[in-house]
Amino acid sequence: MDEKKEIRREVRRRITALSAEDRSRAAEHIFREIESMDSFASAHNIALFASMGDEVPTTIALERWPKMGKHIVVPRVEGDIMRYYDYHPDKMAVGAFGIVEPTGNNEVGADAIDLMIVPARAFTLSGDRLGRGGGFYDKYMSLEGFRAVKYGVAFGCQIFDSLPTDPHDIQVDGVFTN
Repeated sequence: MDEKKEIRREVRRRITALSAEDRSRAAEHIFREIESMDSFASAHNIALFASMGDEVPTTIALERWPKMGKHIVVPRVEGDIMRYYDYHPDKMAVGAFGIVEPTGNNEVGADAIDLMIVPARAFTLSGDRLGRGGGFYDKYMSLEGFRAVKYGVAFGCQIFDSLPTDPHDIQVDGVFTN
């Protein structure tokens, strides 16, 4: 079995061991830390994601950040690419890969995003990331005009000293964890 698959399996095992309270507490800490950053204060358009059960829960940020004057966009997978659309809680539905996605049609271009919150299976504190294997975030962050500050969010059990990377893998600018 290749190293990436083994790491993904180990991370899944580690996250499964976390209680709902641990996950919620971690999310509160992580998003408060992000909110203290200058890049958050200056950001208007923030790309976030609707978390799956084994990711840092983003519900708190999806609820709180619009009240803080932030314009939130969330991704929708369309074939082999990902696009970002306005976030409206009442306009979300289960889409590709069982992920909750926006149903609206107001796309926000890559060049308009100021801050992007990025999930992954694993991170290093230096910004390397190991995704789920589809390459959707790497492709998006490679788009012409993309300029956003990129922050990874992860539970402590998703942090590794080093990860196998490929030349097309895009690093994040910082990783927030509990």
